[in-house]
Amino acid sequence: MAQSLRRSATDRSIQGVCGGLAEHFGISSLAVRLIFIVIPLPINLIIYMILANAMADAPRTL
Repeated sequence: MAQSLRRSATDRSIQGVCGGLAEHFGISSLAVRLIFIVIPLPINLIIYMILANAMADAPRTL
């Protein structure tokens, strides 16, 4: 069963997008954040805004 792409419930800096991408691909959230920093500014803001609105929230756990 394929794991769905969701925003992280635990690794949230702003919206949990980078944490969710990191959990989905099994890499460090720091690496995903660095990728967003390396991409030129207007493009990364647009991509982040699209992902923040398109990705569902992960269910919160106790």
